[in-house]
Amino acid sequence: MAEKKKDLGKVKNPALIKAMQSLGKVERLYALALVRMDGKGRLKIYRKLSSLLKNRFSMMDSLERLYDIASDGGKKANEPLAIAIAQWARSLQNGDTFAVALKGWAPASELLMLSVGDVAQLDIALDNLIHVTEGIARMKAPVVGALAYPMFLMFLTVVIIWAVGKYMVPPMANAAPGLVWRGQARTLIDLSDWVQAHQTGMFLFLPIVFLIIGFTLSRWKGKARAFMDNYPPYSIYRIFVGVSWLLALSSLVKAGTPVSRALRSLRDNASPYLLYRIEKALVFINNGDNLGDALYKTGLNFPDKEIIGDLRIYAELDNFQAALDQLANSWLEDSIQSIGSRAEILNTVAILGVSGVIAWVVLGTFDMQDQLTKTMGG
Repeated sequence: MAEKKKDLGKVKNPALIKAMQSLGKVERLYALALVRMDGKGRLKIYRKLSSLLKNRFSMMDSLERLYDIASDGGKKANEPLAIAIAQWARSLQNGDTFAVALKGWAPASELLMLSVGDVAQLDIALDNLIHVTEGIARMKAPVVGALAYPMFLMFLTVVIIWAVGKYMVPPMANAAPGLVWRGQARTLIDLSDWVQAHQTGMFLFLPIVFLIIGFTLSRWKGKARAFMDNYPPYSIYRIFVGVSWLLALSSLVKAGTPVSRALRSLRDNASPYLLYRIEKALVFINNGDNLGDALYKTGLNFPDKEIIGDLRIYAELDNFQAALDQLANSWLEDSIQSIGSRAEILNTVAILGVSGVIAWVVLGTFDMQDQLTKTMGG
């Protein structure tokens, strides 16, 4: 994507000209680190820049106005966003495209949206970028909610079991050392013995499981992973990555990028999990298959069985670009609801697990007290 040079204009703002000429290395590195971490701040700049370009301002005129706001009329030239805008203006004046000017200041996924396809109209590219970024952000909250609370409840269950086995059962068992425990009480005694012998491994088990899942989410690739993608938490990750990928692909195709080129571009910022699926699809696309048929022939059910079916139909239509965009946005909305439903199921299972453990402990405690009372009474 490269904006036309005739549309760049010239810098007239004295404060911006001065900032462009006096960018220090230390200040630049400081600003670069902060701006790269400030996703919301970058989106605000993109949105304002898009609006100015739509209203026929040149690129440099737009940056001048944005610099004036970020630097408070030049009074706060050391503000990170002001430094960033001055750097971008200098790069553009040296002949770079906007995507090249942003290199280092924004993640590769954002640069991709601004550097692929025919975008003499940079405002369209910026709108696509904003749309994709906001869509991904909307997905993150339900994904975190779907995974965090069940993990907490699972760890809470482990703590309850450990506390019962370590502190509650031993004093009651020691009150009648020769008693042969039976029934529910026997299970608590066995639990206590097991906790005493394995408490270190007990606390390490869940963290190790969580680390393994976290490590494999973005790295595990093949047919076995495709099977596990039907079950949480892998199914939730598949939906999140699938929606993000389809939104980005839709935006690139809508900007005029051929599907095969868009897929190759999306490889650059892909995790091993996504890269494997893109490359498998590209094998079939290079052999003449459309996007839907290619995804179907991979046998990986990515991004989703129903989505693949829709793509096989839409790929044959004349208005494939519009259909793909509508499909991506519809799936985003459906996925947010779907992840919410899956989160409720996971939360319910986790709550039932904690409740079951507590009920078991209570019943076992009553049974121990009953057998102690009978023994001491006899």
